[in-house]
Amino acid sequence: MSKSTLLSKIRTEIRRRNYSYQTEQAYTKWVVRFAKYHDLTHPKEMGEEEVVAYLNYLAHEQSVAASTQNQALCSILFLYEHVLQQPLEKLNNFKRADKPSVI
Repeated sequence: MSKSTLLSKIRTEIRRRNYSYQTEQAYTKWVVRFAKYHDLTHPKEMGEEEVVAYLNYLAHEQSVAASTQNQALCSILFLYEHVLQQPLEKLNNFKRADKPSVI
């Protein structure tokens, strides 16, 4: 399955569920970022270990907000459950991004 086919399947599943266009855009971008982080390895060839590594990268090295990391997580979970039909069983050992401090 090529990248464009995978993105097409994601869009189809999102539209079938009547998600918003903004959600479609966000989810496809997160899936592309996830694949790029892993040197364009197809998500079907990856699993929990790679997802945890990516989420930790977002929290530790990119210092993203908790809501940003959560959006990435939801995008990847959607991909595996609804598009690839390979639900992720355990996503332990990933560090949640810190909530932003209130000034």
